Amino acid sequence: MVNTPFAPDEREIVVALQALRYRLLDVYDPAAFDGLRVSQLRVIHGVPRGGVSVTELAERLGMTKQACGQFVNGLVTSGHLTTRAAADDRRLRLIDRTPAGERLMKVQHQHFLEVEAALADDVGPERYRTFRAVLDELAFGERT
Repeated sequence: MVNTPFAPDEREIVVALQALRYRLLDVYDPAAFDGLRVSQLRVIHGVPRGGVSVTELAERLGMTKQACGQFVNGLVTSGHLTTRAAADDRRLRLIDRTPAGERLMKVQHQHFLEVEAALADDVGPERYRTFRAVLDELAFGERT
């Protein structure tokens, strides 16, 4: 958690989001996630059902293709991702989650639900629902 106090005029949105990120990471337990780092989980989470190319995955995650490829290679080695040739273009390699990767997504989803429940307890369920609706609208353009 961010321990440095910020003056009200220094509490920009980036500072607030980073402070919230630190708070969320405070409850992260690597043992529950096969010892993987949050950055590795983010890559696994970015792989949609049906597979994705490294280029598309890198774009989804805002990473370079090279960095994404390194993550993918490590996660293939660890058994969380797999690669296969695309049916319509054998030169194109698609990335999929393995059963271990799918299991981690379920664990991560449950973890997120617990974190959200704790945040809702802190601010009240109605305020938290409003926060999530506004966050989703700002992040994804989805108005609920």
